[in-house]
This record gives sequence, C-alpha cells and structure tokens, in this order.
Amino acid sequence: MENKKLRIAPDLIKELKENEVFVFGSNLAGNHLAGAARQALKWGAVMGQGTGLQGQTYAIPTMQGPKETIEPYIKEFIEVAKENKNLNFLVTRIACGIAGFTDDEIAPYFAEAIDIENIWLPKSFIEVILNK
Repeated sequence: MENKKLRIAPDLIKELKENEVFVFGSNLAGNHLAGAARQALKWGAVMGQGTGLQGQTYAIPTMQGPKETIEPYIKEFIEVAKENKNLNFLVTRIACGIAGFTDDEIAPYFAEAIDIENIWLPKSFIEVILNK
C-alpha cells in the first residue's frame, strides 16, 4: 500500500469541476438545511431526496440511527461510483459532523473505496483505513 497513489479529497470544497461530484451526509427525508448538505444545494442536491445522485452531488443518509445503518448506503454509493467512471466523487467527512460519529467509526465502511480510481476520500478516513 505504500506505493499507492492516494486520492485525498479537499477538506473544504468550494467549487466543482464539470466531472466532479460532492458526496455528503444527509438525512433520509432530504432536508438539506445544515452542514455539507446545505452546501450541496448549490450543486443540485434536491430538497426531499435523501439518497443518491442528484445534480453534481451524491447524498448518503447518516442521521437515521446507529452507524451500522449507514453502511448499506455507502456500499450503494461505491457501486454507483464504479458504474460512473467518468465522474470523480469527492467524499466529505460524512456522518462526522451533525450526525455525531467519529472518523474511526465511519472510515472503515469506505475501505473498498481506497482502491477505486474515481473516489477521493478525506485524509482522516484514509489514515484510519491505512491505520496510520
């Protein structure tokens, strides 16, 4: 893994290129009122849509219960990214803000993503996954 080119998402994403997708934590109701979800509105996140690809964003629900309830949505996201190689997915520290989880709790669910060329992860997630 030492020679692997790591794709690190910016800590603060202020703009997107045409082929970039802002991946953020949402709630199932799609009430994008705060945090990264509110920011996602400017790139096409849809009020009332709590999951999936919308505009230049991808919503992963994080507010519905224990951390284990987030995992299926992350797996679904990874499959969507694999099917859309023309897009680069910039993952924010989903679930580590308003949802109240830690990097150590959420990052392991993204372990498979570290090898997917069009997924960019937060540095803190990469450090957890690589145990650094």
